[in-house]
Amino acid sequence: MKLTLNIWRQSRPADTGRFVRYVADDLSRDMSFLEMLDVLNQRLITEGQSPVAFESDCREGICGACGFMIDGVAHGPRPATTVCQLHLRSLHDGAELWLEPFRARAFPVLRDLIVDRAALDRVIAAGGFISAPTGSAPEAGLIRIAKRAADRAMDAAACIGCGACVAACPQASAALFAAAKVAHLALLPQGQPERDARAIAMVVRMDAEGFGNCSHIGECAAVCPKEVPLELIPRLNRDLLRAVARAEPTASGARSAAT
Repeated sequence: MKLTLNIWRQSRPADTGRFVRYVADDLSRDMSFLEMLDVLNQRLITEGQSPVAFESDCREGICGACGFMIDGVAHGPRPATTVCQLHLRSLHDGAELWLEPFRARAFPVLRDLIVDRAALDRVIAAGGFISAPTGSAPEAGLIRIAKRAADRAMDAAACIGCGACVAACPQASAALFAAAKVAHLALLPQGQPERDARAIAMVVRMDAEGFGNCSHIGECAAVCPKEVPLELIPRLNRDLLRAVARAEPTASGARSAAT
């Protein structure tokens, strides 16, 4: 199998960057996309050239590290699939592809296909946790949770923080990400004590990091590799409006995620 790859090369954040064309051939259709890049990099190193920098960790679709754009689509053409799970058999032999990093003000390019996604970590640090002292692990069945609530919480908790939703949104909004992180706790009893403060803190932090407003288009959910549901965004807005109405005056500056 043979592919022509136009890859964004940028040696450091201050550089302008450009696309460089490579031909990768003698590839197995059973290779993952990242394995194909490994093969290309081995060839580049052998030829004395700089390998393509890309990020990866688990390579099992769990960590969210491997994301970049393939032909303008975050994670590539296959729905509900991370780049590390994308196999060459999903592509046409002889295809020409364009690979570039996620584009968002909050995601500065570090090198080649790698961006700094630490802004998402800071949004979580603002409130995506519970601070109740629990001591030793409680009995699993101690707190009764309705199955529907548990299922919906699991759907939200499936978010791996890859940033594809931000890259796909015309306004680089992190609304789906923040909504997932707020909802998976707000749907459970353990998340209720800090529910209002969490919604306000995470949205305020999202604004401070330079993410855009929700565009209402739905591209975020379309490219999400874990199929986090779009309905979580209006849920976040309802939680935020309720929290602001009940909060101290200092929180009045928080805006709706979809404004």
